[in-house]
Amino acid sequence: MKDCIYIIVLFFSLQISSQITIKGTVFEKSDPLEGADVYFNNTMLGTTTNFNGEFSIKVKEGQYDLIVSYLGYKKINYTLNTSNYTKPLVFNLKQENNTLDEIIIRKTVYNDEWKYNLSTFKKEFIGRTEIAKDCEILNPKVLHFTYNSKKNILTAVAKKPLEIKHKSLGYKIIFELEKFVINNKTVTYLGYSRYQNLKGSNRKKRKWQQKRLETYNGSFTHFYQSLLKGTTYLDGFLMHQFERVLNPDRPSESVIKKARELVKLHRNKINFLKKIEIPKTPLDSALVTLKKARLPKFKDYLYKSKVPIKDILKFKNGVSYLNFKNNLSIVYTKELEEEGYILRAAFSKPRKALPQTSSIIPLKLPTIIDKNGTLINPLNVFYEGYWSYEKFANSLPLDYDPKI
Repeated sequence: MKDCIYIIVLFFSLQISSQITIKGTVFEKSDPLEGADVYFNNTMLGTTTNFNGEFSIKVKEGQYDLIVSYLGYKKINYTLNTSNYTKPLVFNLKQENNTLDEIIIRKTVYNDEWKYNLSTFKKEFIGRTEIAKDCEILNPKVLHFTYNSKKNILTAVAKKPLEIKHKSLGYKIIFELEKFVINNKTVTYLGYSRYQNLKGSNRKKRKWQQKRLETYNGSFTHFYQSLLKGTTYLDGFLMHQFERVLNPDRPSESVIKKARELVKLHRNKINFLKKIEIPKTPLDSALVTLKKARLPKFKDYLYKSKVPIKDILKFKNGVSYLNFKNNLSIVYTKELEEEGYILRAAFSKPRKALPQTSSIIPLKLPTIIDKNGTLINPLNVFYEGYWSYEKFANSLPLDYDPKI
């Protein structure tokens, strides 16, 4: 399966409407806690508590993930629906008990292995797009890596929030990393982010606005918003349905396993350059099997082009749902692939750039899309193709408005 990647970030539902002021107090036991971070995940909306532990944030009506965070204390993720908000909120933070983790992180050695793991982390978290070159982690030494060579699993933890400066988009981003795992070809990351505008001249701000719009165009957020507005095809998106089945030309995993074991036993006696037209021995058959094991595990069959929006988006009781059969191929016709995407694999050959093509692979449907064009449960789908290539550096805050 090519370009398969889980990109997992906690999102919230943001519904565009009138503003409301959310107030509250943060305590540590019975004492007000000054300097605690209080923000709405993945937005530019946030503040810190004052001397009395109090905070106040203006937001648009809707449903949010409100994050309350202070170094050394357990983070609070509070789901807030403004329609149920009637009185100031009260939060009580408890101290974190990750003593063992802290000891391990303090012993981090910043050697060549750490530098190599950091390079891998940057590629799989920040990304390899053109815009990723201007996205810098300001405090990389807060990261600690663990590599399991037997299972080929790389894990990253951070003792403090990552501070990220995005010079192309004009943001400083505070990212509280909760989980980061590379397991073979699958990448999983989870965290909370708060965006802040960088300071700059009017000329710089205009450049940032242009780059933000370019980043938004063709993104999955753009796609979902156009789906809700019924302008998907007008906005340059083509939707096709495809079925994914096991490749009948590829041996089963059990057959491949037995072939590997047999080849391993006779490794010193094998001429790997020998061409086998017709297998004459069990060892010949094993070598042919391993050659076929390089074939793709699955085959995709496109069976419906230009799928109507009504076949993808459903409505019930005023709620929008993403619901469809099999899988979706999404082609964004208004932008071509970057060269880095074409050459992303080690042995990729240069070719002519094509329109950006992504796949939506559902894990659980139906899944709700809020009015802002985000999935309430983003873990219900994962993305392949171009959207898996565009990682954190190509992300925008959920309250980004392309019209501004």
